[in-house]
Order: sequence, then structure tokens, then C-alpha cells
Amino acid sequence: MSGLFRESESQEDFHYVLGEVLQQPVKYVWHRDRNLAEFDCIVLPGGFSYGDYLRAGAIAGRSPVVEALPEFISRGGFVLGSCNGFQILCEAGLLPGALMRNECLQYRCQSTYLVVENTETPFTRGMRPGQVLKMPISHGEGKQSQIVLRYCTEDGRVTKAGNPNGSLENIAGIVNDEGTVLGLMPHPERAAEAVMGGTDGLIIFHSLLGSLVEDGSFLKR
Repeated sequence: MSGLFRESESQEDFHYVLGEVLQQPVKYVWHRDRNLAEFDCIVLPGGFSYGDYLRAGAIAGRSPVVEALPEFISRGGFVLGSCNGFQILCEAGLLPGALMRNECLQYRCQSTYLVVENTETPFTRGMRPGQVLKMPISHGEGKQSQIVLRYCTEDGRVTKAGNPNGSLENIAGIVNDEGTVLGLMPHPERAAEAVMGGTDGLIIFHSLLGSLVEDGSFLKR
């Protein structure tokens, strides 16, 4: 089962994709909850969360449920953070680095292209090295260890022209050393149906489901 943080505007999008598109059990998790034993994966959705005026993810990164994540990860749980969820993971020290204001100092909401750098993670096992994906971004602070995804041009070239926010080395997503925590600025949940413009985001979810089945997590529930 997936646990979904109920703290930002993209929670409904993730819930719809997990529950309706993928037909998997999903449950909202309140920010004061500390017991995550029933879940295989925790999702921190994107959007804007309480306290962003201080620094994106600064207050949410110290919520009781976030403080419970290290133990959840240590027992084999997976964590996916998108956009503001990525910022929270960095604020909580679960991923390295920090998210800064976009180089243009403007909010960016647009489709981006991503080139796959690492296919040896539970989130990218269903991808090919060098594969180009299309997903939207929606953030004002995304300029940012294991690099998983880089911004690129439509033909897969990692250039400044393909970088929407000035992120260092065109970084769009990273994982922890164990490969169990993924943070990415693009929104995979908004690229999960053809009617929404594409289904490349589903590859991340299908990869994760395959990892959980192989790990036997589903069979333990």
C-alpha cells in the first residue's frame, strides 16, 4: 500500500493515479502520524505547503510524519518526493543538497524533457539508459548522490537550452545512496494519462511496483 502525505495541492493527482489509473491501494497520511508500518511506499506530493514563505519545505520537513521516515526507510520502505516533496526530503536530510530560486527568478509551469542517467534503482528499473521522458514542472524553487534524471532537449542533449530553472548540471532528480528515496522536480502524476499529454510518468510507478513485487513486500501484507 502507498501512503500519501496530505499537505499540498498535488495530493489528489497522486491519489487518482495510484488508486484509479494503477488500481493500487492508497491512503492519505496525516502530518502528525508516526506509524507507517502498513505502507510499502510513502509519497510526498508536489504543490505548495504550509510555511513556504520561510523556505520551501522548511516547516513540513520537521513534521512528525517526516521524522518517522528514516525508520520506515531502514526497514525497506520506499519514498518518492515530487516538486515540494523533493524540497521536503532535502530539508529533512533524506536527500543531499538544497533547492534554490529558479535562475530566472520566475515561477515555471511547462513541459520538460528528461534524460535517464541511472536505471539501477527501484524507480527507474523499467527505463533504458539515455531514454528521453516528457513530464511537466510547476515550481519557483527548483535549481539544485546519485543523479537519476537530467533536464535535456527533446532529442536528449543535456544543454542549457534544455534546463528550465538553471539547476546545477541540469539535475532534475536524484536518489539516496541506497536507491530507496527518489526526489524529482517534475510531476510524474501529471504525465500518467494520454489525455493529459503523455504517459511517461507511469514508467516510474510501474518500475516501483515491479520492485515491490520482486522484493515480496506485497506478499507480506
